Amino acid sequence: MSGPPDPEGQFIAAIDARAWRGSDAGDTLRALDAWQARVADSLVPGPLRWPGFEDGHALAATAQALHDQWPHDVQAWRDQRRALDATQAVADALAHSAIFLVFGKFNAGKSSFCNFIAERFAARGQPVEYFAVQHGALAAMPPGGRFKEGATETTTALQGVRLGRHLVLLDTPGLHSATPENAALTRRFTDSADGVLWLTSSSSPGQVQELGELARELHRRKPLLPVLTRSDVVEEDEVDGEIVRQLRNKTAQNRALQEADVQQRGREQLALLGVDPALLLPPVSVSSHVARRAGQTAAALHDAGFDRLWAALQGLVHPALAYKQRKAAEIVLHHAEECVLHGLDTGVSAPLASLLHALAEEREALPQRQAALVTTVWRAVAPALPALLERHAAADDVAAVRAAAAGLLADAFATAAHQAWAGYTAASIAATGPLELDEDAGYDRVDDPAHGATAVVIGHERLHAALEHALGGALADAAAGATRQCLMTLDALEASVRTLQDSVTAHRRALADLKAALRGTTGGPAQPDPRWSFGAFG
Repeated sequence: MSGPPDPEGQFIAAIDARAWRGSDAGDTLRALDAWQARVADSLVPGPLRWPGFEDGHALAATAQALHDQWPHDVQAWRDQRRALDATQAVADALAHSAIFLVFGKFNAGKSSFCNFIAERFAARGQPVEYFAVQHGALAAMPPGGRFKEGATETTTALQGVRLGRHLVLLDTPGLHSATPENAALTRRFTDSADGVLWLTSSSSPGQVQELGELARELHRRKPLLPVLTRSDVVEEDEVDGEIVRQLRNKTAQNRALQEADVQQRGREQLALLGVDPALLLPPVSVSSHVARRAGQTAAALHDAGFDRLWAALQGLVHPALAYKQRKAAEIVLHHAEECVLHGLDTGVSAPLASLLHALAEEREALPQRQAALVTTVWRAVAPALPALLERHAAADDVAAVRAAAAGLLADAFATAAHQAWAGYTAASIAATGPLELDEDAGYDRVDDPAHGATAVVIGHERLHAALEHALGGALADAAAGATRQCLMTLDALEASVRTLQDSVTAHRRALADLKAALRGTTGGPAQPDPRWSFGAFG
């Protein structure tokens, strides 16, 4: 005949029955490193091209600034990738354990909760060892050491407790209150966690804005169990004629209402954070204070909600183990997402979009510049034509007139073009060519009755009109040619921008494929490492 249900014992047995060792993720890690190397190769050396621009042009300056910045970004990503070795070292130090991060604000009762769970393991004859992080390594606390408990923030350093053979609770200073000195170390430990216990006081349960601080962990698909602590009330009662204040558990109905509310609002908040709401397990309410005062009897533990907590923790085992199997790769995957891919968004994609916008504005401005150029040159050339004709009138040499007019146009065009196309190289600006006039343009044929012949002389009005026509045509052709050259310069830069954008898109898709492959198969459980022994802190 079987005995009464024992959720506490069943949870401890479930933890002990698992081989809490991550799978070999060598292939995935190599694929992720190769992905990062391809990203670096696409940015260094600089991929943008802007022939036809002078250094002073705003577009060229923007492109050059990006080229100067990207090598620094790539190096920063490499340094951050190497820093993950420290995170992996923390995970390796606790490789055979289910690591649960205990998260909550200062009034959530994290230390009290951890101490109570430790008491329950000790009551079951399980080894319990508290540790702190000193100089980046795990150091066992003196025998009998516990976490300080209080109504204010008492955790100022990273600490944890090993329970039994395969469970670790990590109690951090809170992601919200980590000092700059221990922030990096805190991050390494939170990275190493396999699941999260979100402790929230039942006096103000489910402050869902707190989940924003857990977004990093939840985006990694770590399971999240909300625990409503201090699920008790102080009531007045009459004992022997005296009014006394007693601490009692909240009613089952009150607890159920609070849990349902926390679950609904928690799922809504996760959706807003872009996290799968299914990661949020059903909340449970507990009161370690009432259970302690009642002597931690089986009935007291049940009434204080701990039977439900053990069952919920047992439900956390499978998803936590699934995460642990891929944790080594998840840590690097999220470096790729949070550092490299985010860097591509902010340092590459966003500036490229701005650069394309600036290119479009430059294109729109070119026709107006071309029209202004034509007007400026014509105003410089047209008034000079009468004087030019006068100088060559006696020579009767239309070729000389034409050459002088062409020179006048070339000088005026060069001056105006330098201003109109400022920032473009001289090679990108089409020069004016020789003026083309009809062979007899500008000549009048006059009959000479005395000699019975026809004389050919310069007709100033005809020549002036012919010159204006020729100059206008040459000016229009030169201005249009300059615009085409400038457009070709813009085209070259835009083409390199588009190519890089396509490359970033390809990188994003490749990482998404790696992510899908990683989370599609978690691998089988590895065998425990025989070199591990309880208390062998690194």
